[in-house]
Amino acid sequence: MTRQQIFSIVFFALVVLLLYQIGLMFKPFLFSALWAGLLAHWAFPLHLRLTRLFAGKEMLSAGILTVGAMAIVVVPLVVMGVMLVREAGVAEQEIRVWISGGGLQRLPEQLAAIPIIGGWLKSALAGSATPAFSLEQSVMTGVKELSQFLIGGMGGLLKNTFALVVNFFLMLLILFFLFKDGRQWLSVLYDLIPMEESHKSKILVRLDQTIRAVVKGVLVTAIVQGVLAGMAYVALGVPFPMGLTALTIVLAPIPFGGTGLVWLPVALYLFLVGMTGKALAMLVWGIGVVSMVDQFLRPWLIGQDVQIPVLLLVLSVLGGLALYGLLGLFIGPILVSLLMTAVQIYREEYHLKQLEVSASPPAPS
Repeated sequence: MTRQQIFSIVFFALVVLLLYQIGLMFKPFLFSALWAGLLAHWAFPLHLRLTRLFAGKEMLSAGILTVGAMAIVVVPLVVMGVMLVREAGVAEQEIRVWISGGGLQRLPEQLAAIPIIGGWLKSALAGSATPAFSLEQSVMTGVKELSQFLIGGMGGLLKNTFALVVNFFLMLLILFFLFKDGRQWLSVLYDLIPMEESHKSKILVRLDQTIRAVVKGVLVTAIVQGVLAGMAYVALGVPFPMGLTALTIVLAPIPFGGTGLVWLPVALYLFLVGMTGKALAMLVWGIGVVSMVDQFLRPWLIGQDVQIPVLLLVLSVLGGLALYGLLGLFIGPILVSLLMTAVQIYREEYHLKQLEVSASPPAPS
C-alpha cells in the first residue's frame, strides 16, 4: 500500500468520523432545519425578486421574508387561541340555555329522527333508569368541566411551549441564512457531489419539482377544503364561520381526522340545538364533499407534476407521517421521487448500455 493510499484512507475515515459527530451534535435541530429548507425553497423566487427590487441587498430581502414568515405563523395562532378560549365560554352558555329550554327532554325525539340507529338509541334512552334531573345535572357538570378543561388546557399549553418557541425561532434563524447564503451553500454542495453533471442536474431538477408540487398540493387542498367547509358554515348559520373556516384550513393537512375535527363537532352542535336537518346536511357535506376532496385533489396535484404513481404517493405520505410526523407529508414523496430518479439514471447509464453491448455483433477477428 502506497503512502498516498494510506493518506486517503486516514483522511476519509477522519471525514466520516467528523460527519458522524456533527450529525449527532446537529440532530436536535434537524426538523427545524428541514422546515426552514422547505420554506426557503418555496419562497426563494420571491427572495430573488425582492433582492432585485432592493438593488441587490440580499440581507434586507432575507430579513423581510423571515419577519413575514413569523407573522404568517404567529398572528393566526394568537388569534385562533383567543377565539378558542372565548368561544369555549360562549359554547358553555349556549348549551346551558339549550338545557334550560328543555332540550334534554326533546333529545329522545331528536335521536329518533336519525336514520337507521335512531330507533335503537331512543329505546336505549327510554329504558334508562337515570332520572331526568340527574341527567341534566350530569350534562351541566360535564359541560362546565369540558369548558374549564379547554380553557385550562390552553393556559397550560401557553405555559409549556418553551421548546416549541425555541424550535420555531431557530427555524426562523436558519431560514434567514438560507435566504442570505443558500445559493452559495448549494453551489458548494453541488460541486462536491461525485456524479456526472447531467446526473446532478437531473436530480436537482427532480428535487425542485417535487418540493414545489408537494407544497402546492398540500396548501391548495387545505384551502379548497376550508373554503368548501366555510360555505357550509355560512349557509347553515353556524356561529363564528370565519374562525371555523380558518381552523379547518389549518387542520386539513392532518390525514387522520383533518377537516373532520371541525365539521363533525359543528354537525353535533347543530343536532344538539335542535337543527336536525342542518346537522344531517353538514354531516353529508363533510363526508361526501369536504373530506372526499382530499382523496383525489392532493394526489392529483402532486402526481401531475412529479409523475409518482398514486399508490406510491399515498404510501409515501402515510409512511412519512409515521416516521417524521407532519413533516413526513413532504419528506415521504420527496424521497420516493428521488429514488425514482436514481432508478431512471441507473437504467439510462448502466442497464440499457449493458443491453446494447450484449446485443451488438461481435467484432470481426
